[in-house]
Amino acid sequence: MRPQEATHFAPKRSMSNSDGSAPKRSMSNTEGTAPSRSTSNSEDDKDSKNVYIHYLPLYKAVDSGDLEATKDFIDKHPNALSASLSPDGDTALHIAVLSGHVEIVEELVGRMSPQEIAVKQKLGSTALNFAAIGGITEIAELLVNKNRKLLSITNDHDQIPVVVAALYGHRDLVQYLYLETPMEELDPRNKTHGAILVTACIFDEFYDIALDLVQRYPQLAVAEDSDQDTALHILAQKPSAFPIPGVTSIYELKLTHLQAKELLTCVCREVSTIEDEARLEALVKKSVFEAVKQGIIEFVTEIMKHYPEVIWFYDEKGRNIFFVAAAERQEKIFSLIYKMGAKKNSLATHWDNDYNNMLHQAAFLAPSSQLDRVSGAALQMQRELQWFKEVESVVQPKYKEMINSHFRTPRALFSDHHKKLVEQGEQWTKDTAESCTVVTALIVTMMFSAVFTVPGGYDNSGVPLYLNRTSFMIFMISDALSLFSSTTSLLMFLGILTSRYREEDFLQSVPTKLMIGLSMLFFSIATMMITFGIALYIVLHERISWISFPIICLASLPVTLFALLQFPLLVEIFFSTYGPGIFDKPKKPWFRSISKSSSRCVR
Repeated sequence: MRPQEATHFAPKRSMSNSDGSAPKRSMSNTEGTAPSRSTSNSEDDKDSKNVYIHYLPLYKAVDSGDLEATKDFIDKHPNALSASLSPDGDTALHIAVLSGHVEIVEELVGRMSPQEIAVKQKLGSTALNFAAIGGITEIAELLVNKNRKLLSITNDHDQIPVVVAALYGHRDLVQYLYLETPMEELDPRNKTHGAILVTACIFDEFYDIALDLVQRYPQLAVAEDSDQDTALHILAQKPSAFPIPGVTSIYELKLTHLQAKELLTCVCREVSTIEDEARLEALVKKSVFEAVKQGIIEFVTEIMKHYPEVIWFYDEKGRNIFFVAAAERQEKIFSLIYKMGAKKNSLATHWDNDYNNMLHQAAFLAPSSQLDRVSGAALQMQRELQWFKEVESVVQPKYKEMINSHFRTPRALFSDHHKKLVEQGEQWTKDTAESCTVVTALIVTMMFSAVFTVPGGYDNSGVPLYLNRTSFMIFMISDALSLFSSTTSLLMFLGILTSRYREEDFLQSVPTKLMIGLSMLFFSIATMMITFGIALYIVLHERISWISFPIICLASLPVTLFALLQFPLLVEIFFSTYGPGIFDKPKKPWFRSISKSSSRCVR
C-alpha cells in the first residue's frame, strides 16, 4: 500500500497518520479509490497474477533502487516499460517515482515516449502526481522536461500536480511547479485549482507564492476552495505570520511577515469591492472573529481600515469583537477600543445572548493558552485581576452589578471561576516562600557567626588583628549587608506564609512581598560571596596569593546561577506589578491634569 493523493482538504485537516506520514490508500470504493475487482472471472485473475509474477523481478529491482538489474530486465523485455506491475496499474515509472530513486527515473524517462509517461494508473494518478506527493524536485524536472502536459493532468480528486505538492507542503517543488504550470490552469474563472493553491500556500506559509497568485488574479482573494475556505479565513488562523516586533528583527521571519502583510492588504482590498452586503458580511465576520481569538492585531486593524463596520458585527453568541477579545484575553485587540472615540461607550454598553456584559466576559477564567504565558499561579491570578479591573473601568457603573441569565453579577462570577486559581496561587506562593526561607535562614546564621570568627583572629584584648586593613573593613561591611538583607528577606517570606490570600491580595500585596523577598535574597547571596572572597584574600594573600583569584571567581558561580534561575521571575513580577501594563491605553499629559485640577480648585 502506498500514500494516496492528497484530497482537497489534506493536509489542512487531520488526514495524516499518527507518525506524520500521509494517509494510506484504501482499497474500498471511497475517497477516489478504484472499485473492488470482480472475482467471478477466475481465469482473468489467474492470467493477471501470472503477469504480475512475470514482472516481479522488475518491480523488486525498481523498488530497491537496483539500476543495473532494472536495465538488464528492460533490455530483455522492452514491453515491460509500459506494463502494469501491480493490481493498481502501476508502471515501472510510477514505482520508481514513489520510491524516490532519481537515477532509475532518469533511465526510464529516457527510454519512454511522452505519451507513455502521461499514462495514469488505475487510481487516476500520473507519475508527476506521485512526484508531487514525494516532493523530490529533481524527479519532477525529469518528467516535466519530457512531457509538459503532465502539469495540467489532474488526479481522481481533480487536482493538478502543483496543488498536490502544496497540500503536502513541499515548498521547493511548489515553487518549481508554480513557475512551470500554465497560468490559465490557475485562473479562477476557469477552474478551482487557483483557489485551493492559494489557501494551501497560506496554510503552509508560502506567502510569496500566494501573494504572486493573488496579484495575478485578484478574484482569488475571495474565491472559496473545495473546503469553502477563503484566503482571508486562512490568514485569520495564522498568528505566526504576524509576530511580535522583537522577532521581526530576524531576517527570514521579517521577510515572511512583510509578505503576509502585503498579501493581507491585497486580500482586504479585494474584499472591500464586494457589492453584495450579505456575502461581504459573511466572509468578513467568519475571518475577523477567528483573528480576534488568535490575537492577530494587524489582521483586525487592516480589516477595520477597509471595512470599518466590522466593529458592529456579532458572533453566534451575540458578542462583538471587544467582548470576544476580553473573553479570550487578547489585550492588543481589546486596546483598540480606546481608539474608537465616542463609539467606545456604545460598544461597551451591550450584552450577549446570556445577558453577559463586557465585565462578565472578563470574569470568566482565561483560556489555558493565555494563562500559560504567565509564570506561576500567583501571577496568573494577578493578570486575571488586572483584566477585570481594566474592563471594569470601561463599562458603565451600573453594569458592575448587572446579573446575567444565571443571576450572577460580574464579581460573583469572577469569584466562582477563579476559586481554584486562588488556591493554586496560594500554594505556589507558599511553596516558593518556604524554599527561600530555608536558604535565607541559613545565610542569616552564617553571617551572624562570621562576625565572631573574623579572619586572623583576635589579640589578647579581643581586638581583631586585621582591624586597620581596608580589606577587613570590606569584609565587615559585606557581612553586615548580607545579614541585614537576608533578615529582611526572611521576614518578607514569613509575611507571605502568614498572608490571608484574598483575591485582591494577588494584585499588589503578594507580588510585592515576593519581589522584595527575592531581591533581598539575591543581594544577600551576592554580599555573602563577597564576604567569603575577602576572607580568603585576607588569609591567603601573603602566603599563597595566586590561589585567591580563582577561588574568588568560583565564588561568583552561585550568584550567577541564582541570577539565571530566579532573576527572570523577579523581572516578570516587577513589570507585571509596576510596569506600564498590558493595555495600550492613551496617556494623558500630566500638565493637562494639573491645570484641570487647579481650575476646579479656583472655582
